[in-house]
Amino acid sequence: MLSARSLFQEILDNDDSYQLFCSIAASGETQGGWENARIAALVPPALRDLAPRITRHGADEDKHGRIFNALLKKRGLEPVPVPPETDYTMLLERTGIGLAHEKLGADAPLTERDIVVYLSHSRVTEQRAADQMEMLVKFFGDHPEVGKAIRMISHDEDNHLAYCHEELLRLAAAGHGAVIRRTLRECALAEIRIYRDVSLAVTSRMGRLLGWSKPKAAVLTAGVHAIYAYERFGGWRRMVRLRMPERRGALDGPATAAPAF
Repeated sequence: MLSARSLFQEILDNDDSYQLFCSIAASGETQGGWENARIAALVPPALRDLAPRITRHGADEDKHGRIFNALLKKRGLEPVPVPPETDYTMLLERTGIGLAHEKLGADAPLTERDIVVYLSHSRVTEQRAADQMEMLVKFFGDHPEVGKAIRMISHDEDNHLAYCHEELLRLAAAGHGAVIRRTLRECALAEIRIYRDVSLAVTSRMGRLLGWSKPKAAVLTAGVHAIYAYERFGGWRRMVRLRMPERRGALDGPATAAPAF
């Protein structure tokens, strides 16, 4: 029977597929850490109160990258190059979602609109991350090798999502509501398309590494397309709703350490 649990167990049990999975995850998290660090350094004066939280967000993402690399090292594996078609963060940036790396690499301060775009993008992508980690915690939260890492990262992703809700609601109340609504919708519709393409690419790579039969690969590919159809029909709306979170000030204070990794 094909299920998320059985598929991830296959990936976990095979060194080659596990190596690719952790390498993709580490690369994306590390990239997110760099982006947030640059945004924190370039926050406009009117929004300087956000800088410590953006810095914390980046520190968390960087920590997650280190955790995935540590999981590889624990098994005696090295990171492998990430295939371009599986690079979720790069594909988002190339599509124009979020802030361009050229802008982040410069020294000019960002605008308030830039920060609204950044937070809207983060709200969408952190929803995806939180959903994925929630699923992994459900199935593998007690796993002796990866359980602790999954639980730690999932907790951080929930904090990131809460932070995005709180800050976007604050900015909406300050007059940015129309831009936020439009940007959230654009980001969500682009993200679900890129997530589909990346999922298909990862499925193809994993299928070759794990020797999946053609019927099994076809079923999994059909599943990816079915998820996209659901999200395109209306599932994307979960990524654009804003509500005040129970966790207020989720990114106040310094990033938590991960000494075990």
